[in-house]
Amino acid sequence: MKDNKVLQNEINKTLWAACDTFRGVVDSSEYKNYILVFLFVKYLSDVWKDDLAKLREKYGNDEKLIQRKLERERFYLPEKSTFDFIYANRNKDDIGQIIDHALELIESQNLEKLEGVFRNISYNSDKLGQTKDRNSRLKNLIDDFANPVLDFRPSVLPKAEDILGKAYMYLLEMFASGAGKKGGEFFTPMEVSQLLAKVVAPKAGSRICDPTCGSGSLLTTVADEVRDEKGNPSIDYSLYGQESNGDTWALGKMNMYIHGMDSARIEWGDTINNPLLREGEGLMKFDVVVANPPFSLDKWGYDKAEVDPFKRFMRGLPPKSKGDYAFILHMIETLTHKGKAGIIVPHGVLFRGSAEGKLRKDLIDDNLLEMVIGLPTNLFFGTGIPAAIVVFNKAKTHDNVLFIDASKAFEEGKKQNKLREEDIQKIVDSIAAAKTWKAGDGIDKFAYLAPLSEIKENDYNLNIPRYVDTFEEEEQVDIKEVQQTINRLETELVEVRKEMAGYLKELGL
Repeated sequence: MKDNKVLQNEINKTLWAACDTFRGVVDSSEYKNYILVFLFVKYLSDVWKDDLAKLREKYGNDEKLIQRKLERERFYLPEKSTFDFIYANRNKDDIGQIIDHALELIESQNLEKLEGVFRNISYNSDKLGQTKDRNSRLKNLIDDFANPVLDFRPSVLPKAEDILGKAYMYLLEMFASGAGKKGGEFFTPMEVSQLLAKVVAPKAGSRICDPTCGSGSLLTTVADEVRDEKGNPSIDYSLYGQESNGDTWALGKMNMYIHGMDSARIEWGDTINNPLLREGEGLMKFDVVVANPPFSLDKWGYDKAEVDPFKRFMRGLPPKSKGDYAFILHMIETLTHKGKAGIIVPHGVLFRGSAEGKLRKDLIDDNLLEMVIGLPTNLFFGTGIPAAIVVFNKAKTHDNVLFIDASKAFEEGKKQNKLREEDIQKIVDSIAAAKTWKAGDGIDKFAYLAPLSEIKENDYNLNIPRYVDTFEEEEQVDIKEVQQTINRLETELVEVRKEMAGYLKELGL
């Protein structure tokens, strides 16, 4: 049997090669949906095929009993919605319609779980070319997914959900990398998600939420970091998310199911203007909230914020053209009395004045801010600006704020920089060490535990270099040696000029 890492690489490579069907025909920001939906259908079909085979082996020809048993499975797939049916009809002229009908059947038979997931996609669309070209492309896509490497039956593929979940995340990251500015709208780089997950350190039993969840990559990564009291991985958690973009919301829903996180509740809607995660008349409360909101969003809902029925902006209104603090205030208001929020923000959040300055002061005075972590530039898809992680903790028991400058901790890439395992570990180790520090302690050039009194003296400015000394001393200059070098060069220059004058004289110039 192949090593899981080798198998994972083969699956990833095969899936990425399947994208060749649409390259040059459809923009990657769109064809990602065709690939990921087809992957989801293949996954459901293979799991269904396995379940059906097991039941037939156990109950023989008792089809009525088998059907009753199948109806209790995670998903129910009619025959004409399976990949095998699609494959058998791959040469038909109406193959696009056949696939669309299969999606309709899957959704209608699993309405509670999948309602609306396929509403924005059609394999019979002119986006895929005129009929003849479209049929050819779809046949190639179907043939690619029929590759034995992409057999996702649990009986064939060990740890199917784990491997397939990683493959889905791999595709998301590859699509985000090639989507330019749009890439950052649906995917947080895996290493950043892993860092944030370790920073918030979710415990077993936690309610975890990402109110701007995109395709769900950050949410599933935080879920993987849940630990019990002994530090062992735990599946005792509940997941919640909301996403405003319909296509991205669909990817997030599928992502949850492929990771085996079927009970996750992912809502489609604008978190600030229409928060859908509610309990009774109020907002749901969470133990852990994580997010990578859109940076400095314009038109975030300022006009309605003053009369917000959920009173999220009682501290004040964020600027009309920058929604960073709108998301921060929303997340703080959705925390339980012991909840913690980890939020990725642009650096301007740390020092901008006016309305944001007043909000920042209020949050610091209420002793909610626990730490600020500065990240390297060019980590995120679609933007090269540096970002930071800010952590708010309603159960904070001390009067200090931990500042970490991790701006130089990265591996440089051609298109994008990347956090390495050792970079993440250094940050995590510093956070652990800081629990034993006194105010004013730290790690030279990297971390500093600042008392609130010092932050107030700095007019509530959280710019990291104010607290972590990032100044690098320049190498001392040997003046005597520099002067000797200058003298030598001047002497050489005189000789060169004499030589040049001789050549010019010989030429009669």
